[in-house]
Amino acid sequence: QVQLVESGGGLVQEGGSLRLSCAASGSIFSILAMGWYRQAPGKQRELVATISGAGSTNYADSVKGRFTISRDNAKNTVYLQMSSLKPEDTAVYYCNFKGVAAVHGNVNAYDSWGQGTQVTVST
Repeated sequence: QVQLVESGGGLVQEGGSLRLSCAASGSIFSILAMGWYRQAPGKQRELVATISGAGSTNYADSVKGRFTISRDNAKNTVYLQMSSLKPEDTAVYYCNFKGVAAVHGNVNAYDSWGQGTQVTVST
């Protein structure tokens, strides 16, 4: 699997902001898409935002206008800028990579997940 290292989660008050980062390590040949998903306790994992290799973005309706996804191609890193945070944004946020990479010398298509980072929004 492609290794994804996430950072930037934490505790923030309602209305505050956080920026998540996710770096894909290894020999990345091409990126189909990278994105962020989240899972709240007792709920299924859901899409938050994705960005394609061409730069097209897609957002969940619940975060449109508040969250912005971006990518640094040179660093194979994707960011999620979260603003106007609400308590219902509280969840574990997971980074996802879809693309082609060489892992242990094998070139394959990968659909990899990060370990998750906790975001907690307090009232």
